Amino acid sequence: MMEEEPTRLLLIEDDLRLAELISDYMTLQGFHVTMQHRGDTAIETFNPNRIDIVILDLMLPGLNGLQVCQQIRKLFDGPILILTAKNSDIDHVMGLELGADDFVTKPIEPPVLLARLRALLRRNQLGADATPQVNELHFGQLTLRRRAQQVSLKKKNIVLTSQEFTLLWIMAENAGQVLDRDTLFESLRGIGYDGVDRAVDVRISQLRKKLQDDARNPMRLRTIWGKGYLFVPDAWG
Repeated sequence: MMEEEPTRLLLIEDDLRLAELISDYMTLQGFHVTMQHRGDTAIETFNPNRIDIVILDLMLPGLNGLQVCQQIRKLFDGPILILTAKNSDIDHVMGLELGADDFVTKPIEPPVLLARLRALLRRNQLGADATPQVNELHFGQLTLRRRAQQVSLKKKNIVLTSQEFTLLWIMAENAGQVLDRDTLFESLRGIGYDGVDRAVDVRISQLRKKLQDDARNPMRLRTIWGKGYLFVPDAWG
């Protein structure tokens, strides 16, 4: 029997002691860890074909974490977790808009960080346990392909992050049904909604932009005030 290949983790962290601690722990947990300590160097050497998941510090020399996240996301559709000493809502929202999938605030215990990584990796394997024949969904001029994680609208490919695709697929699978924020949040993050995190709202906003839905009067991904969000099945042309 062939051994399963280790998950390839890129750790971008300028605190050398913390980087070594995380690297040693994740290596013991079966990850293959590559470390970078500067934002600009991380971008110069980044190879999306050799990475499965990224841990990215917010405060870096060369380029800051938000700049690195924006550049990486253009090339990489896997999970990006931002590690930060700052607990700023503005930084969190900006990170999500630039393509981050999750945030953890320092200090954090390695087992907790591991749990967050594994939750992101599970979310990235969308539909692995779903019924095999449910691989494509069609609504008018919108097509979603689960295995390829591809979306097209009016025959034009729409580039989504893995988390954006996950959210859209969940909503489309439940087209015509209002899904509350708790359900959507747990599907994305693998943990219960804390009543504060805006990850779902930010991604809904990003999906509306990419799917040509009017943010002021959305007709495709509708907000049902006090209840949640609704994917409208007959609003796609």
